[in-house]
Amino acid sequence: MLIDSHCHLDRLNLSAYNGDLDVPLLAASENGIDKVLCVSTDMARLPEMMKLVNRYEHIYGSVGVHPMSDEIADITEQQLMDAANEEKVIAIGETGLDYYYQPDTVEQQKQSFITHLRASSEVGKPVIVHTRDAKQDTLDLISDHGNANVGGVLHCFTEDWGMAEAAIAMNYWISFSGIITFRNAEPLRQVVKQVPLERILVETDAPYLTPAPHRGKPNEPKYVKRVAECVAEIKGISFEQVAEVTSDNFYRLFSCA
Repeated sequence: MLIDSHCHLDRLNLSAYNGDLDVPLLAASENGIDKVLCVSTDMARLPEMMKLVNRYEHIYGSVGVHPMSDEIADITEQQLMDAANEEKVIAIGETGLDYYYQPDTVEQQKQSFITHLRASSEVGKPVIVHTRDAKQDTLDLISDHGNANVGGVLHCFTEDWGMAEAAIAMNYWISFSGIITFRNAEPLRQVVKQVPLERILVETDAPYLTPAPHRGKPNEPKYVKRVAECVAEIKGISFEQVAEVTSDNFYRLFSCA
């Protein structure tokens, strides 16, 4: 059993599957992936995303506004809390800070992130955090405005062990994507080696970041198997152990799943 803990099914190019989402989901099932978390990036797309989520028993959803979205200036805590009341919503996000692509909206990103952290605390559902080139501010805002009893996850992690260690101390999990399979990702693979398995999740972030050796193809949930295999190789343990523990970790974090 494996879980793709972070993907964007509503952004898959279904023309590759004759317009049928069942095709990639069946491929995922055939590769041992039995649960998928479809992650929100803006509220405008949320109704359609949740229609998709609600069609499938094994798919969960989240509610949130990505730090690169135009909606960061307008999102309110009440909006997030209201949307999070839906039964199949198990998380808040993705939210966070991206100073690499959006350095001109830093203050708006911070306020949006705080709004998400507070909503998470209120509804008791964990936060899914995107962070890039914003290490200290991310940690500071989690510390100042997050709820350690609820926790969260740093998704598609690409930072150093110091950041991972600090986040784990605040009851966060670290999620790795196909990036760990890339040829130039040796520093990140060293971080994988240091993060305790009991704090690791695996994800695709599909349709982005397809793992090697499948680069050039659209990413999809079935490829989370390759991410888990890579974690096993790095840590020198069995694939089965990685699959079991990361799935247990998912249910520990997203306790309402």
